[in-house]
This record gives sequence, structure tokens and C-alpha cells, in this order.
Amino acid sequence: MDGRADRRRRRVPLRLRRGPGWAAQPPTWREARPALIADALQRASARPFGNWFVVGASRDIRVDGGPVGTKVGGVEVVLWRSGDGEPHAGPGACPHLGAPLRDSRVVCGTLVCHWHGLALDGGPFAGWEPFPVHDDGVLLWVRLDEVGGEEPSPRPVVPVRPDPATAVESVFTAVGRCEPQDVVANRLDPWHGSWFHPYSFVDLRVLEAPRDIDGDAFLVEVSFRVAGRLVVPVRAEFTAPGPHTVVMRITEGEGAASVVETHATPLTGRGDGGPRTAVTEAVVATSDRRGFALARAAAPALRPLMRRTAGRLWRDDLAYAERRWSLRATGRFPG
Repeated sequence: MDGRADRRRRRVPLRLRRGPGWAAQPPTWREARPALIADALQRASARPFGNWFVVGASRDIRVDGGPVGTKVGGVEVVLWRSGDGEPHAGPGACPHLGAPLRDSRVVCGTLVCHWHGLALDGGPFAGWEPFPVHDDGVLLWVRLDEVGGEEPSPRPVVPVRPDPATAVESVFTAVGRCEPQDVVANRLDPWHGSWFHPYSFVDLRVLEAPRDIDGDAFLVEVSFRVAGRLVVPVRAEFTAPGPHTVVMRITEGEGAASVVETHATPLTGRGDGGPRTAVTEAVVATSDRRGFALARAAAPALRPLMRRTAGRLWRDDLAYAERRWSLRATGRFPG
């Protein structure tokens, strides 16, 4: 009987939750010690990142599309693809008279300025120097040495992900009035999950919290709410491989090996007024269930739903990060 029940649990990941309501759950404020979160944040901030910043989803820069413009640390950046799919990045101002290259056109893989027709093929030209760019298949990264200020590295530190051939990926982006450290601090506080996001998470328990640089990971048990009392319990690990990135990886349960990457990119620089940070969240989901092949086939329809779910969470989490920044900026940060 027990063996049959165990096999049934493996076949059907859904559980019927009978636990306490929101107000009756055990408080987590004693465990969520400000010093513990601050120490984990400090260690993450000290890890090298080679001056690489996430600037968006790979699929947002298309061969048949126009250029895309953004800012990183106050530096204007333009991105586009050549005809063979190779990504290019560089300063967002035309070297001729400063036209915004984000409004220009891509003609046969060449960026052509819409003011006077100056053409850029991605190589240096008249003082216009390209930025190193890396496409990891899910996200695009740009290296900006003047913004990062570190020893540059040839490639960014890309988290280990499931095989793209067996996964469904989705990328969500939002912007908040805060600094990258506030976004990372939010993710290094798993204790807020069931309290702040009861529509998505219940029964969250932090099994292990980091104590030193060698074991710097949070191990969490949590149930994802599907509908009503139906939930999917999993075990997950949170790590911070760099100062702008936190990775949540499911280690046990439905979707084991799936990852959720949170990347925080500063948009503003010094002298730009209040800070603005772009949050880019990449979900790379996988499953060993036979039916997951149908999910992969339906990925174009699933991605908007995945982005909508991420958007609801980040509406709240950006409020958390923005509140943290405002308290820090006025010297009123608790702890």
C-alpha cells in the first residue's frame, strides 16, 4: 500500500493542502535576521563578474528586427543582429552627430543611421568602439568595463541550466527605482515568500541558511500554489554567483533542475538623479514527465502566462526593493 501511494505521488505532483491560513502560519521574522541577509549580500557583492551585464532576452533581438536601445550605468547602448544572427552592441550615439542609433534601421545586418546614412557593421569606426556582447541562448549580455570597473573577463558567468532542447524558457523584465543590491537582497530573503506572496507560495521553510563563503546557499522547502488548496511541493536552493545575480534551482520535486535566474542591471549612473534598475528574470523549466513534450510544443502560448506570473510577483518584490532603497537613502534602514 505504501509503495502504491509513493508511486501515485510521483505520478501526480499535485497535493491537497490542509495547512493553516495566512495569519496562522508561523512567523519568520526571527529567522530573517538582517545581519544574515546583509552578510550574504556582502559576499555576493564581492564576487567577480567581469563587467558583464544582462541587457535582455536573446529572442528580443531578431535578425529581421530593428535595433534595440537601453542604458547600463548611464551609458547608452544599442544592440542588433547581423544577417547570420551574430549579436552586436556599442554606444547608442552615432559617431557623426550623435543621433540615437536605437531609432535607426538594420539593413542587411548593418546598422544605418537614420539622420545621414552612416553605416556601422559592428566593427570600430570613427571613434565608435563596439562593446563585447555574449548570447547564451536565453539572455544577452554586454560588457561595459567603465561601468563595472573590474578586471574584464572574456565571458560572463552564466548559471548552469537545463538542456534547452528539453526545457521551456521565458524572460520577464521590469524596472524599479532602486539599486541592484536591493533586488539581490530581496532574493536573499526567502523568508518573505509565504507572507508577501500567499497567492503563489505556501508552507515555506528555510532548511539551511548560509554561514560562510564555502556554503553560501539557502535551502528551502516550499509549495507552489496552483489553484485553491492545490499545491506542488518542491525543495529549492538559492545562490548568488555574482553581485547582480541570484539563482533559484529546484533540487527535489516536480521540475527538478529547473532554474529561475534574477539579474539586476543598473540603468542609471552617477549624476542621473535617483537610481533605476532593470530586473531580468529568466525561467528555464524542465521535467522528466512524458507530457512535458506537449508543454515544449506549446511554449509560444505558455510564455505570456509565465511572464504574467513573474509580473505579479515582481510588482510586489519591486515594492520591497524600492522601499529598501528609500530607507537606505534616508538613513532609516532597520538593523
